[in-house]
Amino acid sequence: MNLVFDTYYFDHDKANTICLAFENWESAVPDYEFSEIKEGVEEYIPGQFYRRELPCILSLLEKVKIQIKDISCIVIDGFVYVDDHMKPGLGKHLYDALDGEIPIIGVAKTNFATVESYKLALKRGSSETPLYISSVGIEMETAYDFIKKMHGEHRIPTLLKKVDTLTRQF
Repeated sequence: MNLVFDTYYFDHDKANTICLAFENWESAVPDYEFSEIKEGVEEYIPGQFYRRELPCILSLLEKVKIQIKDISCIVIDGFVYVDDHMKPGLGKHLYDALDGEIPIIGVAKTNFATVESYKLALKRGSSETPLYISSVGIEMETAYDFIKKMHGEHRIPTLLKKVDTLTRQF
C-alpha cells in the first residue's frame, strides 16, 4: 500500500494531518483515509520545516500502521533534499526516522533553487508549471514515473489534490 501525507496548520499551534492509502498508482480514490489533529505543534523555522511537519506525519503513521502492515512507499508534499550537498529535507528526515525501511517520494509544487541534482521537473496535464519530484530509497526516475501515471488530467494528481483539500476540512 502507498501512502500520501499532507498537513494543514491552524490556530497557531495546531495541525490537521491527513493520510490517504492507495494500492494502485492510477487510482482516482483512496482505499483508506486517516486523519489526526495534533496540538502543541512547533512554530515554523525557516530552513527547518521538517521540525514542524515530521512529528505530525510520524504520529499519524503510527495509527495507520495498526491497519496497514505492508507500506510500499510514502509520498510527501516537499523535497527529500534541500540542496545539492544532500542536506536533509522533510523527505530524508522521514526516511531516516523510519530507519530507511520505506521509500519516500517528495512532490513539491514550488521550486527550491538550491536543489539541482536531486529533483526532476514533471509537467502534467496542460500546465507549463512543473511539479518537482525527489526521492530516497527509490530511484528518482521510478518515483517520477509513479507520480506521472497518477490519476488526474491536471498538474496536481487527483489523490494529492484530495489530501490537500481534506487537511483544510476539519
